[in-house]
Amino acid sequence: MKKIKLCIMLCMVLAAGVLLNACMGKADKAQEGGEQTGSWRQVDAKDAALLMEDASDYVILDVRTQEEYDQGHIKGAVCIPNETIGEEVSEKLPQKDQTIFVYCRSGNRSKQASSKLAALGYTDVVEFGGISDWDGEIVTE
Repeated sequence: MKKIKLCIMLCMVLAAGVLLNACMGKADKAQEGGEQTGSWRQVDAKDAALLMEDASDYVILDVRTQEEYDQGHIKGAVCIPNETIGEEVSEKLPQKDQTIFVYCRSGNRSKQASSKLAALGYTDVVEFGGISDWDGEIVTE
């Protein structure tokens, strides 16, 4: 009987250790300044602006429709609608290791696009939600 109790107690301690370790991993990711998902990460618009200030070689990718892009977009952004990623993306984004900042209107399509880009082999994709959260310059070229 003592062996059974000891075995149960040992299993409970091991389970608690595994849970603690899993929680610590999530806390570490949160402290790194963004949520990592696959091979893309998510930050808010303010953090994206700060990262852009520090980066030297990056692309800002607007994944809204061409019509939405024409109504106003972040200065310097390239428009590749989410629906077309996979077809024309390699022509406009030939460097798979280049930092790509991805946004849409509210954040839904940019998450979808970031997942697609990661699946296509892009290694430094930063999703920052929607243009509605952007405090920087918006142009209508």
